[in-house]
Amino acid sequence: MKVVAFNGSPAKAGNTYHGIKIVIDELEKEGIETEIVHVGNKPVRGCIACKNCTKKKNEKCIITTDPVNEWIEKMKEADGIILGSPVHYSSIAGTMKSFLDRAFRVAEANDSMLRHKVGVSVVAVRRAGGIPTFDQLNNYINHSEMLMATSNYWNVINGTAPGEAMQDKEGIQIMRVLGKNMAWLMKLIENGEGNVKKPEREEKIFTNFIR
Repeated sequence: MKVVAFNGSPAKAGNTYHGIKIVIDELEKEGIETEIVHVGNKPVRGCIACKNCTKKKNEKCIITTDPVNEWIEKMKEADGIILGSPVHYSSIAGTMKSFLDRAFRVAEANDSMLRHKVGVSVVAVRRAGGIPTFDQLNNYINHSEMLMATSNYWNVINGTAPGEAMQDKEGIQIMRVLGKNMAWLMKLIENGEGNVKKPEREEKIFTNFIR
């Protein structure tokens, strides 16, 4: 089994990284392979709503000037996905959102290819705005029929200077419990394969309130 974590912070060793790393450490204790991909320090374009991913169904975004297609492939190959972001104006970091909008649109257009993978969100915040950002990240997981592992509080860790989050004792516990629960859920899924029938995928119904 493998988990890939996407770090939306511009700082490779910032507090978002430290939050993700605590989760990763618990996964590795359970023998799960891990990888951290740094998204926030790359120039990433937002979705241009061209719908080419729906037309072509080739598991790729039409934009090829950044690493998004490479990251989509990593998501496809992984059994679990961690979405990590710092807080920018009570919201996901811009580069991270651009990546997620495109990656999850491609996934949906290609038979919901992230369906039933385990997903979790991790947020690092200086003071406030952590919960709205956490909710926004979870929207991608919920929309894709992924399975979400939980912790004993919202997955937010606090800190300003890089590494300061490691002084947040409750935040550390939240991430540690999250990692344990994520590993447990992934193992349940692995052991259930072939023994418990998966629900059949339904084609998405789209409605419009304008008549």
